[in-house]
Amino acid sequence: MSPWIYFLVTLAIAWHGITYKDADGEHPTVHLLFGCIALIFAMRFLFVDILGLPIWGVAPLEGA
Repeated sequence: MSPWIYFLVTLAIAWHGITYKDADGEHPTVHLLFGCIALIFAMRFLFVDILGLPIWGVAPLEGA
């Protein structure tokens, strides 16, 4: 699959997790946690797989 698809899906998950509010208007900790984790993965797909920046210890996706 294209790295763009991975990037867009993880970015959408990150956006939902970071901006989600419950009925009381508060940000649940679990949503923030997983939103931040998804944002880190989205940045990884952008910088390593799409832009091709060499980052030590991070291998690009196979066949990308």
